[in-house]
Amino acid sequence: MYNNIATRVLTGEVRLSYCNLVQPRVNGTDSSAIPKYSVTLLIPKTDVAVKQNIDMSIEAAATDAQGKLWNGVRPPVMPIPVHDGDGVRESGAPYGEECRGHWVLTASSKQKPQVVHQSDINTELLPQDIYSGMYARVTINFFGYNSNGKKGVGCGLGNIMKTREGEPLGGGASAATDFAGIAGVAVPNYSTPSAGVYTPAPPPPFTPQPGVINPITGQPYYG
Repeated sequence: MYNNIATRVLTGEVRLSYCNLVQPRVNGTDSSAIPKYSVTLLIPKTDVAVKQNIDMSIEAAATDAQGKLWNGVRPPVMPIPVHDGDGVRESGAPYGEECRGHWVLTASSKQKPQVVHQSDINTELLPQDIYSGMYARVTINFFGYNSNGKKGVGCGLGNIMKTREGEPLGGGASAATDFAGIAGVAVPNYSTPSAGVYTPAPPPPFTPQPGVINPITGQPYYG
């Protein structure tokens, strides 16, 4: 519970993955779907207190939905947005290495979340300072749903407070990493001729052989 709202949670420090916090996107290939902002939270399994808060908030959301959305009947197998990063996805594929030792939770919102730094919570971060791999604390809110015959508990995204930098996820590298050790090193100017410029050797002289036809005259070189 956070701010006396049973379905709301303030996480401890988590790592962010699949950051989609600058522009809303459609999840999947359904062009009619509503674009949303979203992020996946990697919650350390060592943060037992936050996991307990999440479990209680999911239960509060389910209890509320049971009376308001599910006609008093809870789904026998209730889908929830929290997954084991040491397990496998619904497709059977394992989670990425960065998920090991974490609970994996994806939260989304139609409204743009505010992303600030803990050193200045009144100023939103620039887009280039928001990336997958950074660490943050996040407000989330759980809710029950009944959509197209599917019932379960989802997770809404609140706001994000960045706590520190982290190794970027997604295979990209920073400029500092790419050019470490070579900054300021002089590079030869190959546009200016010098003794070290490569000059190709001339081809060997052509020596005609007896009986070989001259392609220009059509006659043998030696008749």
